[in-house]
Amino acid sequence: MSILYFCTTWGQKKGSWKDFFSRIVSCGYQGIETDLPVEAERSEFMEGLDQYGLKFIAQHWETTDAIVDLHRENYEKRLRELAALKPLFINSHTGKDFFNTAQNSSLLNVADTVTQDTGIKIVHETHRGRFAYAAHVTQPYLEKRPELQLALDVSHWCVVSESLLEDQREAVDLAIAHTTHIHARVGHAQGPQVVNPSLPECAEALAFHLNCWDKVIEKHQNKVLTITPEFGPAPYMPPNQPASQQWENNLYIMNLLKKRYQPNQL
Repeated sequence: MSILYFCTTWGQKKGSWKDFFSRIVSCGYQGIETDLPVEAERSEFMEGLDQYGLKFIAQHWETTDAIVDLHRENYEKRLRELAALKPLFINSHTGKDFFNTAQNSSLLNVADTVTQDTGIKIVHETHRGRFAYAAHVTQPYLEKRPELQLALDVSHWCVVSESLLEDQREAVDLAIAHTTHIHARVGHAQGPQVVNPSLPECAEALAFHLNCWDKVIEKHQNKVLTITPEFGPAPYMPPNQPASQQWENNLYIMNLLKKRYQPNQL
């Protein structure tokens, strides 16, 4: 199988696109995951991707309207703007946790229509505040929509359940079966992000997440899988930590997974 590692711009891009692209290439990333670049920078962005040989995952998160009809309209508009840039696929924060099943399903239908019209795949991130905010809530959607594809960020589900999901294995395993992209951040029962995944006191949380990611890898033999290490800045970053810790945590996870998922390691 082939695994491609992507660098998130969230909290990490401080200067020009050129500087950012040069830095992530030097660290061993194969691509970038980012939201829609501002219009004045899009040419520089697209040219830089070509220059540095980087792939691009588009991320949608901006649609937050509480009125579902307005939400649906803005959601479709943003997805089509992202699709026009021809990313590898779009990773979407879809819906709202307080929308009912029919309302969130109508948004999933919009995503399906955009994919049919543009040829750009859309995967849906397991994220607090969205339709897939918890394992047990996501399970019925997956059972009714076998074609649904997820970007698995299981750290969010740990926070929602205040656990490492020991009692929700069936729901987690179903989500893993639908996962085509991983956001590799390590959360815990009381927060979306441990302070440093290399610390001994974070070992239990890291082991849980690695177990989930191992299962995704096992299901993707002979396929291409994408992984974005996605430790974030404050307030995801615990207090009193230097801003550089975010970058170091993401590099640690990428290098750990590269070593772990070398051919024939599983």
